[in-house]
Amino acid sequence: MNGTVVLVADDDEHTVELVSLYLRRAGYSVEVAFDGDQTLRKVRESRPALVVLDIMMPGPDGLQICRKIGGRDGVPILFLTARSSDIDKIAGLRLGADDYITKPFNPDELVARVDAILRRARTDPRMPSARLQLAHLVIDLDGREATVHGRAIPLTPKEFDLLATFAHFPNVVLDRDRLLDLAWGTSFYALRTVDVHVARLREKLRGSGVRIETVWGTGYRLQEEA
Repeated sequence: MNGTVVLVADDDEHTVELVSLYLRRAGYSVEVAFDGDQTLRKVRESRPALVVLDIMMPGPDGLQICRKIGGRDGVPILFLTARSSDIDKIAGLRLGADDYITKPFNPDELVARVDAILRRARTDPRMPSARLQLAHLVIDLDGREATVHGRAIPLTPKEFDLLATFAHFPNVVLDRDRLLDLAWGTSFYALRTVDVHVARLREKLRGSGVRIETVWGTGYRLQEEA
């Protein structure tokens, strides 16, 4: 394993020092980053074999970074974070993370997980293209195309991102803040932005067998029609 570079990205210096110590003892070369922008820069410069990534960091957060660098043919990601909600775990894994450890953690277990992820990355065959299907709706995540009965739906890039986000969480109520975070990668936009895009998607999903339901006072959820 000597020479294999692992990037440790966390805004907590103690965590970075602890993780780095144990990874170096296991024979890894370690790069560190303390915010989202630095993480993305180190990924480009150091080309790490794996990133140990916190969710809550200054700048682009861990979920936004995962969207950019993770997934099939991307950089393997192990989330190490204090955020332990099921939605955060599911979002991280479905956006492309390979594993998830919550703080406080056992450093030896973390090293074992890193070993396992990199072992899978070396030995697993190439995964097929990722697809999601609900009723007559098929979403090709790699090709960024959605079809109904085999016909492509004309979607803008952001409409596709929003639809894919809903499809990752069928029957789960997502509030507009969370949708902005997952589909737009930021909460900077006005909440009304989500409403406008949902209205457009509803029109384009006619005949698909799925619908986006409004849960008043909470948010939206994608469901198959009865």
